[in-house]
Amino acid sequence: MAKDIGNVVEAMYGDLPPPIMLIGHSMGGAIAVHTAASNLVPSLLGLCVIDVVEGTAMDALNSMQNFLRGRPKTFKSLENAIEWSVKSGQIRNLESARVSMVGQVKECEGITSPEGSKSVVEGIIEEDEDDEEGSESVNKRKKEDDMETKKDHPYTWRIELAKTEKYWDGWFRGLSNLFLSCPIPKLLLLAGVDRLDKDLTIGQMQGKFQMQVLPQCGHAVHEDAPDKVAEAVATFLIRNRFAEPIGGFQCVFPGC
Repeated sequence: MAKDIGNVVEAMYGDLPPPIMLIGHSMGGAIAVHTAASNLVPSLLGLCVIDVVEGTAMDALNSMQNFLRGRPKTFKSLENAIEWSVKSGQIRNLESARVSMVGQVKECEGITSPEGSKSVVEGIIEEDEDDEEGSESVNKRKKEDDMETKKDHPYTWRIELAKTEKYWDGWFRGLSNLFLSCPIPKLLLLAGVDRLDKDLTIGQMQGKFQMQVLPQCGHAVHEDAPDKVAEAVATFLIRNRFAEPIGGFQCVFPGC
């Protein structure tokens, strides 16, 4: 996926890309780090990673499947999906949830064709007493139940994260040292200082990157407090002279 970032930049700008700063959250932050460390974007100026730390990420992987199983598989409507994301604490900002959840879910496949549903029903009626065909009829009945569920809950997750489990370790293992090794200005935004692992704690004390903690946020820091994240990124850009302030913008002093 890191190579995909480089390919997209090349496809858009050719051999002369403009100055670019990569910003990524969670797994997206891991991809941004791998992209920067591999020098896949030659015009890269800076790197911002939001609430992803190797130590806590690796610890969280053990319970990730349980978390995914605990999520609803389907939703009655987009409004229902948005309501769940806020009530569950996944996103703490209703306005942000109204924007981001639309892209995280999709309409269930196979619910718009009445003929398809009819054929399933007809298949169930034509059951035989033969064991093998009886087994097939059970499968058909299950498909019919699934179809009915989709009719009542026509929205499901766009990406089945559980199927990506074999890649999880590779996304995060060694991430902290890889982040520290990137030879560009770096910003780490966290929801809590307790998320730092040993390597990043040492690196932060040595001044190898800028860190800012935004309290009272969940894991989706950029959604829970978009204005504060924008201020932190703008301050980082100005501090490193990647941009000039306009309109009387006041830099926010980083804090932890």
